Amino acid sequence: MSEHAHILLVDDDPDLLRLLTIRLKAGNYRVTAVGSAEAALARLAVELPALVITDVQLPGRDGLALFDEIRRQHAALPVILLTAHGTIPDAVDATARGAFAYLTKPFDGKLLMEKVAYAINLSTVMPTPASGDESWRAELISRSAQMAELLAEAKLVAGSDASILIRGPSGTGKELLARALHNASRRAKAPFIAVNCGAIPEQLLESELFGHVKGSFTGAVGNREGLFQAADGGTLFLDEIGDMPLPLQVKLLRVLQERAVRPVGADQTRPVDVRLLSATHRNLDVAMAEGQFREDLYYRLNVVTLTLPPLAERREDISLLANHFLQKLAAKYEKPLNGFAPDALTALVAAPWPGNVRQLVNVVEQVCALATAPLVPLSLVQRALRVPSLEALSYNEAKQRFERDYLIQLLRLTDGNVADAARLADRNRTEFYRLLQKYELTPALFRGEGDPVAE
Repeated sequence: MSEHAHILLVDDDPDLLRLLTIRLKAGNYRVTAVGSAEAALARLAVELPALVITDVQLPGRDGLALFDEIRRQHAALPVILLTAHGTIPDAVDATARGAFAYLTKPFDGKLLMEKVAYAINLSTVMPTPASGDESWRAELISRSAQMAELLAEAKLVAGSDASILIRGPSGTGKELLARALHNASRRAKAPFIAVNCGAIPEQLLESELFGHVKGSFTGAVGNREGLFQAADGGTLFLDEIGDMPLPLQVKLLRVLQERAVRPVGADQTRPVDVRLLSATHRNLDVAMAEGQFREDLYYRLNVVTLTLPPLAERREDISLLANHFLQKLAAKYEKPLNGFAPDALTALVAAPWPGNVRQLVNVVEQVCALATAPLVPLSLVQRALRVPSLEALSYNEAKQRFERDYLIQLLRLTDGNVADAARLADRNRTEFYRLLQKYELTPALFRGEGDPVAE
């Protein structure tokens, strides 16, 4: 995203504004430069940039007030603050409020460009669509080139009635893509019905899909319309089609050929006009070779194939998705969360994500539930990812940490009795006292109240 990413630059010093503009443009960024907070807010209303760089000292509304307004309107938009009069408390306050970085003038140009590249890489701003109504794919949040190509293909085939097979690992959003295809089709105002073929027992799936008549089996106390009839005029999405039992595959093939369904126990077929979308995480070529999936049905379903990439192949979308989910879940939990700390976002982007977008949602929900500050810290993200917080300790530091923890454990175990603790450690009392003094450990603190201990 770094190439041609849009940066909004705000400073009332024309010379510095010109210098920064030249430097940023040389880095392949697209720059909009303005001289006041009011002008910046006006530009934000027209186009959302990937990053805002603003001076703190501005005429009228200052840079911190501008920053607060940006956080209110666009919580995930990164902001770098520049000031000629920075102090450590100011920097700490700005960072706690969600500023991406805080640099004091005169700043090192190389450092600024590093901060800019880092912010752009983690930016959570969706690029503005070039043209046309994109509401059909509103739930598919992405800025990756791979997804853009896939969505362009989806928009192209959505207008036809061709059956589409959606492939991709579990958790990548196959149902969201199916819904987007329906929204972009001429059937958008008709029903969209989704069913997971692997979640319904075989004996019930036929009735679920095709319906049944009264008395056709035990428990059929009345006529029931199937999902094909319920989706008439619209779209039926069969998720995990690869898990459909072979006997039902035969009946589904007949429905696709005849454009009619026969409810369980019925004598007559009933016409249906349904656009069929299907999805699977299984390799259907292997399933066909093993006799687990019918080849003739495969070619009926696979007129067009769309393949969703795993989240690890679209890492530029991770920060975008994470902040989107955080905003939704923060509203659900009624928590004033502004976003992720930069190192927390870095950890999210670097994670392997075997569970794809579904796993990302779960991780964000966990950190949202546990967060106690406006910015989600790295420690919470590592906990949710089940990644241990690693520290680069020297040998001596690791040894000292072990010794101290070991001594504390012995004192707790013996209720502060040094003689017993020294005996457990296989050390004489004099040596043991020296160790306690080294780590400033007081045995009396580990004794129970009113419990005299002889040493």
